[in-house]
Amino acid sequence: MPVNRISGARKRAAVGLSALALAAGVTSAAGPASAQPAARPGAAPAAAEPDCSAAYRIEQKLSTGTTWRMCWSYEAEAGLVLSDVSYQPPGESAPIKVLSTAKLAQIHVPYDDGSVEYSDLTGAGFGQGLLEMAPGECPGGTIKTVKVPEAWDPSRENVKGLCTTTRARGHAYRMQSDTGNKVFQQQGKDLLVYTVNQTGWYEYITEWRFQDDGTIHMNVGATGTLAPGDYNATDNHGWPLGKGARAYATSHSHNVFWRLNFALDGSSKAKVEQYDSKVTAPANGNEAPTNSTTRTKVTKELAGDAKTMRWWRVVSESGKNKDQHARSYEIVPGTSAKYSGRGYTKHDVYFTQYKKCEQFASDNLRNCGSGGGKSVDKWVNGETLKHPIVWVNVGFHHVARDEDQQPMPVHWQGFSLAPRDVTAMNPLTPAELADQNGDYDGSGSGR
Repeated sequence: MPVNRISGARKRAAVGLSALALAAGVTSAAGPASAQPAARPGAAPAAAEPDCSAAYRIEQKLSTGTTWRMCWSYEAEAGLVLSDVSYQPPGESAPIKVLSTAKLAQIHVPYDDGSVEYSDLTGAGFGQGLLEMAPGECPGGTIKTVKVPEAWDPSRENVKGLCTTTRARGHAYRMQSDTGNKVFQQQGKDLLVYTVNQTGWYEYITEWRFQDDGTIHMNVGATGTLAPGDYNATDNHGWPLGKGARAYATSHSHNVFWRLNFALDGSSKAKVEQYDSKVTAPANGNEAPTNSTTRTKVTKELAGDAKTMRWWRVVSESGKNKDQHARSYEIVPGTSAKYSGRGYTKHDVYFTQYKKCEQFASDNLRNCGSGGGKSVDKWVNGETLKHPIVWVNVGFHHVARDEDQQPMPVHWQGFSLAPRDVTAMNPLTPAELADQNGDYDGSGSGR
């Protein structure tokens, strides 16, 4: 049998404390940022300054000129929460608000032999497992002290566990001029914000990466060690490690959920759109196949599945870029091994109408009333989307290998948010190319 993530006594204590806090109406966030009021439709975009004290504020101007601003807090179950996230690239006179809140919403870990499954956030002490980081784990950055709510060990209540740093990512763009005598190129820079939380034998690196071009990456990396008590699987439920074929490490899944509450241009009101493209054989004398893209307005709650040439975007209802195009962010799913064993893991993305009680994708701790259900699949029930919440599910099937010991290399899973029409041009466009927007030479020609 797989080893328990935390002892029975500790687990019962953690669940009991959470239940008492929820019953009393107490939030579990340390250093919360208060929500900003929504902007009126058609009003000018809000200034999007983070609504928190200096101790809980992250503000970073990257070397390429882009500034990211946000607040951070820490919850007993979800761990790190980011709020009031805004983006100000060069050429924009004010910050552009992107997200009201963003956080992990569950890490569901079912074992292949059916013996056990874990809800690491709501049932296995993820938040209490925040680990202290050494300076070398946050190169060139700052490690902030986090007050851990409901800490099991009073000596572990204040943990130096939140790293903010910057990192080069290589080319942001490269373009040779028409004359061939000049190359326009820019090396990109990212802001990284991350924590490390231990649950059982696993250590999860929760990373938020903010690029200077407005892209946001959400990733969870699992590392640590394989559970010593799991070397008891058969060959169809595990993989032999060590000498010969005696000890089979039990295979299992990591189904990670994120919860995103958008606030594009300072307003919670937004539209959701789905795009699908279909390729057909050449016809009517065309040289190449035809690829037609259709838009579907998602007006009701939706459980969506990623497919080839399918994508979604969340569209602002209160702000446009300088070309008068509505600002939006596209959801870019990462590689996923979708797990079909539970209703809430059968889909890649969920869009639900905002309800304060709906905080975790499974084993939700808050009481949503009769018929509310405890998982995100139960919340998709036909309501009109006016304030959409986005839930993203990315799965990883972990079939262990010899290289996983010892320690286990990080395996990453996640997704991205890509800006679509947030700015009128590439936000890092050099001054010499600033007039090349649209059909700038009037030719209407392609290649």
